[in-house]
Amino acid sequence: MIDILSLILFILPSYVANAVPVVLGGGTALDLEKKLYDGQRIFGKGKTIRGFVAGVATGTLVAAILANGIRISFFDSKESQFLAGFMLAFGTMLGDALGSFIKRRMKIKQGSPFLLDTFLFVIIAMALAYHFTLPKFYQLENVLILIGLTLILHPLTNVFANRVGLKKVPW
Repeated sequence: MIDILSLILFILPSYVANAVPVVLGGGTALDLEKKLYDGQRIFGKGKTIRGFVAGVATGTLVAAILANGIRISFFDSKESQFLAGFMLAFGTMLGDALGSFIKRRMKIKQGSPFLLDTFLFVIIAMALAYHFTLPKFYQLENVLILIGLTLILHPLTNVFANRVGLKKVPW
């Protein structure tokens, strides 16, 4: 039987890490405004050091709160749950930056919709959390449910952020 609540709690550090830079980001660009051989920025102006750090920090805070308050069945200890949560947060920010890197190489304008933006972050996050997670989590249906959930929630949260003035575009 699929435990949707456990899946949502599992991925929550990733979702929080992904959302926080919209509110707490800004400042110095993650790529320090450097360009690569193709004349494009490495990541673009939308990826900032403060946003990256804020995403990892808040996702890790959520992981700590969960590990100390709610036992999720995909972990054998609260330490592994916390470490997986940290890796989910870090992997989310890494995956988000990787998506931006790929967009720049493909010469897709910053702020343009791109399917990889919707789910790449969660794939990288789950891959980095693998070592700390029990194998039963990585059943195909669990992974597909989280990818499907992300494909639904990510665009909806982006539209919401746009409507309340946190983002310039609804994607």
